[in-house]
Amino acid sequence: MRFVIEKLVRAERQRVFDTVANFENLDKVIPKYFPSIRVRSVRENVAIVEMHMVLANKEHIMTTKHVTKYPETHDVYVLGGNAKGSHFAEVYKKTDQGTLITVTVNYKEKILSRLFRKSNIVSEYSKMMDEFAKLVEA
Repeated sequence: MRFVIEKLVRAERQRVFDTVANFENLDKVIPKYFPSIRVRSVRENVAIVEMHMVLANKEHIMTTKHVTKYPETHDVYVLGGNAKGSHFAEVYKKTDQGTLITVTVNYKEKILSRLFRKSNIVSEYSKMMDEFAKLVEA
C-alpha cells in the first residue's frame, strides 16, 4: 500500500524538522501514536530504533532504521516487525508560508491491508501529521 501526504506547517523548516523527525522523543511528544521508543544505536546520521506505533487502532512493533539529512529529509526503513519492508520518506521543503512536509509511505503489511481500508490508514496518518503541526505552530 502506497500513499502520499502533504502538510503545510506555518513554522521555519529547522523547527519543524527538529520536532517531527526527532525520533528519540516521539514517545514524549506524541505518545498517542508512539507509546514506546528505544534507541538501539546512533552513528552520525543513521539510527536503529525499536518503536511502537499506533495507527488505525492497531499497534505496530517495529525495528527501524532512521536516516536523516538535516533539515531536508528523514527516511524510516522498517527492518523488522509486523511492517517489515515498509518505508516512510519525509521531505521538508521551505516555502514562503512555512514548511511543506511531503510524506511518501510504502506500507507493507499483508494483515493490515486485509483488515483496514487504505482510506482509514491515510486518514489516521493525516491526523498524526496534524497533531505534529499543532505542536510546532504553538
